[in-house]
Amino acid sequence: MIDAYADPGTPDCKGGLGYLWWLTRCQPGRALAGAALASVWMVLLAAAPWMISRAVDEGLEPGDMGALVRWSIALFVVGALNAWVSIMRHRTMTRLRMDANFRTVKVVVGQAVRLGAALPRRTAAGELVTIGVGDVQTIAFSLTALGPGLGAIVVYVVVAVLLLDISPLLAVVVLTGMPVLALVVGPLMARLQGAETEYRERQRLLTARVGDLAGGLRVLNGLGGKGLFADAFRRDSARLREQGYRVGAVTSWIQALGVGLPTLFLSVVTWLVARLAAQGEITIGQLISVYGFVAVLVGPVGFLVEVGYQTSRGVVAARRVVRLLALEPDPDPASAEAPPHAAELYDPVSHVRVLPGESTAVVCARPADSAVIVDRLGRYLPSDVMWGGVRLDRVPLAEVRARILVADNEADLFAETLREMVSGRSERDVEQITRAVWAAASEDIVRGLPDGLDSAVSAQGRSLSGGQRQRVRLVRALLADPEVLLAVQPTSALDAHTEAAIAARLREGRAGRTTVVTSTSPLLLDRVDRVQYVVEGRVAAVGSHRELLERDAGYRELVARDAGEAQQVPEQGVGHRELAGRAGSAEGDVL
Repeated sequence: MIDAYADPGTPDCKGGLGYLWWLTRCQPGRALAGAALASVWMVLLAAAPWMISRAVDEGLEPGDMGALVRWSIALFVVGALNAWVSIMRHRTMTRLRMDANFRTVKVVVGQAVRLGAALPRRTAAGELVTIGVGDVQTIAFSLTALGPGLGAIVVYVVVAVLLLDISPLLAVVVLTGMPVLALVVGPLMARLQGAETEYRERQRLLTARVGDLAGGLRVLNGLGGKGLFADAFRRDSARLREQGYRVGAVTSWIQALGVGLPTLFLSVVTWLVARLAAQGEITIGQLISVYGFVAVLVGPVGFLVEVGYQTSRGVVAARRVVRLLALEPDPDPASAEAPPHAAELYDPVSHVRVLPGESTAVVCARPADSAVIVDRLGRYLPSDVMWGGVRLDRVPLAEVRARILVADNEADLFAETLREMVSGRSERDVEQITRAVWAAASEDIVRGLPDGLDSAVSAQGRSLSGGQRQRVRLVRALLADPEVLLAVQPTSALDAHTEAAIAARLREGRAGRTTVVTSTSPLLLDRVDRVQYVVEGRVAAVGSHRELLERDAGYRELVARDAGEAQQVPEQGVGHRELAGRAGSAEGDVL
């Protein structure tokens, strides 16, 4: 099985079939073993009726008990051996499919990481969800063609050879059965690919709409657009259901033919062999063996139809993965050298100026503006931001990410221990973690978990409250210890007591480092070196919190309203990050 930390390799992105073949080439030994075991398994299944015919012709009919016993023992041994072969075949094919599953997951996740901030602009969230939920499993099962599929072809040829020894007519009938089946089922496979492709596309769009609905339900409700969105979702669901019916109709025909045609084929061969036996052209044992051969062939022929069905769906799913893997991150032709030491960040669009070594607060009348400003300062949006004397977009992105960190309330939390969750990629000692936990006023979180830092935390921190998740994200940002920390609403989901503690400790913990926070909380604003008040996307006033309270009525009204309405539902037009932060307050996170 693929190592969770090993390189999955470079996939073939020329097309769906190319990708499936790459998955096969990544595990050649297992693929060959699966094909060989499946072939032996099916051939031994066909050997059983031949051995029964020998027992009848050589033992039962002439009354030779010795021959009958010998053939009966041989039949028992072959049956026991085939049972073991069947177990090994199943294990091998399961490992083959699981390797393909995990390898696809790794290349998809790796591509998502490689695209980074460009991912939301390159593809919809619904596309990734559809790939992860359905396509990965479909691709894995399509590799069934390597085992039962190849085995079915081998046993078909073996049975045809055995029948040639009995009756050339029967051999011709059996050999022509497969092409007839291909002619009947082949066009349906092409139709299935087309219907399946359209179904997957509609599924992607609907999944994306579900994600939008979940993320903005409160805003939609406030704007009165929930009913309109629900109607659109209902129409899309109906279209997806209708397309699902089309896929199901084609699938039902394929599966019906996969069962019905082999059975009809068995009836024709049985009628022919019975006539030959009645005319004395074949023996009773040969009659039994031919019936057994054809009965055994029902399974392989059904396998071949199933393989065609799974491969058709696998190609469609692989094309979606290949389309994702073909995406490229934003070009980064930057070659300028970054400032050698801490330097000023200046956004000419908003006129926000961040001085090195200081703590700065950005206060916006519209919270969405603060998120945009931070994204420009962190180079998540195109901008003309200057870093020292160099344009930020001229500095290699890797160096920007290493020195400037945007701490967002929507940042993902993966399922792992609390220690791993806050440490990130680097190993952190207890002293470092303790300092960061103290600065984020998170000691109660560690004490409240059964195993402290070694306690498991569920994905996205669902086992924690909203305020606890926010503080865990802050601990992680502080442990990263970036040269410039841009924290978006770092205390919006906390009660006043905890917020005051963080405001005091954050100043001490980040002393001498550049820190920017976006907030309208007086508790936090009173602890920073400078406040920059932004109105309509541009700086309207700069000064300390107390200075702005005295001389700027708009700032005073905004901050006073925030202090008096901290527990109320956000107004219409609140930005998505502010909304996410305030949502935590509704969970009753009193710490």
